[in-house]
Amino acid sequence: MLSARELQRYSRQILLPQVGEEGQKKLAAARLMVIGLGGLGSPVALYLAAAGIGTLHLVDGDCIDLSNLQRQVIYKTNHLGKSKAQVAAQQLTAANPAIHIHAHNRMADAPWLRRQAGQVDLVLDCTDNLEIRHVINRSCREARRPVVMASVQGFSGQLISFDFSRNRHPCYACLFPPQARSAAQNCSSAGVIGPALGMVGSMQALEAMKWLLGLPVPSLNQLHLVEAETLGLQSLQLQRQRDCPVCGQD
Repeated sequence: MLSARELQRYSRQILLPQVGEEGQKKLAAARLMVIGLGGLGSPVALYLAAAGIGTLHLVDGDCIDLSNLQRQVIYKTNHLGKSKAQVAAQQLTAANPAIHIHAHNRMADAPWLRRQAGQVDLVLDCTDNLEIRHVINRSCREARRPVVMASVQGFSGQLISFDFSRNRHPCYACLFPPQARSAAQNCSSAGVIGPALGMVGSMQALEAMKWLLGLPVPSLNQLHLVEAETLGLQSLQLQRQRDCPVCGQD
């Protein structure tokens, strides 16, 4: 039973037939992990907290730098030098004190993530490092947990989701084989425009909410390419690769 305060806070989304009171209860019961609290993780975490996701685990081992403020909209100038995970948790708690926030001031290395991924309902990969994405991909698959993955460079973004609760489905390594890691760039080396991160991060949060609500998830096994400079959107269906080192033996 939703309280009168919850009915008022979430009234605009409860009015939607795709959500309703039952959907809001699903969101309140959900446990999500956001890995990476930078340009993508900032809008993702803000929207999920505002929507009433019951428990958010925020994972990032970095501290806030002046160069982050151009795009990482959850932080302010007075936060410079502080832990991203801890500041983000404080900001989200101030925005919605009714939800549970857990700050993990650390990087999501493989041993830790293998233990933690199974404790949540869904993982959102908001990192800008290809090597960490492969760790997240493998760990979520081992834990049989769905993951929504996104990235942005320059004006160009990518979004894709995987449901690892099902067998014989593709994974991130089918799309980007691990041997391609050395060619990858991130925001520090390639540059990025802030609003493009907001666009893709909003899409990522929306896909996570649809997953929790039992609605169709268009990014499931489908790579969405977002071009912010032209407002173009293209989608490509991903097939499982038989020689994939992660899922090819299923």
